[in-house]
Amino acid sequence: MQAHLARSTERLIRLPEVRKRVGLGRSTIYRLMELGSFPKSRKLGARAIAWSEAEINDWIEGKLTNRSTD
Repeated sequence: MQAHLARSTERLIRLPEVRKRVGLGRSTIYRLMELGSFPKSRKLGARAIAWSEAEINDWIEGKLTNRSTD
């Protein structure tokens, strides 16, 4: 039950918001997804995709953490 509640409150963000948050272009995001280095998008409909806001935030946090240890 708790997992269902957590999933139902998960916020999804679209590509323009993802690009703004991570500072990368569309092609770079898709290339990193193919390499397994960026969170996968989710299909919302025939022509709509989105990303988990939590996964994008985790990815950003990971990049900041890696930068501080380099």
